Amino acid sequence: MLDSRWFKAAGVAVALTLASATAAHAAPAPEPAAENTAAVVTLRYDDSRAGGWEAAIAAGVASWNANVGNVKLVEAAPGTRAEIQIVATSGWPQATLGPVRPGGQARVELGSQAVTQGHDKTRIAAHELGHSLGLPDTKPGPCSQLMSGSSAGTSCKNAVPNAAERSRVESAYAGGLASLAPADGRILVDAP
Repeated sequence: MLDSRWFKAAGVAVALTLASATAAHAAPAPEPAAENTAAVVTLRYDDSRAGGWEAAIAAGVASWNANVGNVKLVEAAPGTRAEIQIVATSGWPQATLGPVRPGGQARVELGSQAVTQGHDKTRIAAHELGHSLGLPDTKPGPCSQLMSGSSAGTSCKNAVPNAAERSRVESAYAGGLASLAPADGRILVDAP
């Protein structure tokens, strides 16, 4: 006759065997999601003195924000300090060559003279913001290079940085801080 202890032991053994078999066939536990450790530098801009350019500025900012991951441009709240001052002028577009750092200062002038000659407002805004992010002009250059500016001609509407331009900005803001080298500070005038 079998002892009741044998049945208990056999039951425990069966339960352990089933648990082991189930665990062996179960899907592996998901790996923890990779953390995005890249710090993002936030730069504020003030376009309160750039009347008539609001849509172009918003589109230029959106282009940069969609194409670089470690620096974001955001509109400064009224009454707060902004690193990038954007103003509308009657001359040619021009900007301070960065890269501007948080707490730093850069100026972008969106000149109507370029618009009068047929250049695209959104391309102008994105191009001038590129200067604030540390990109010099690449003139002469094709329309595919945002920083070719007016040299690409009035038919060019491209407001998107190419891979090399994106990489250069990403490098300038790597590690969550703008380049340790001081901003260039030169004023680049985008006249033909």
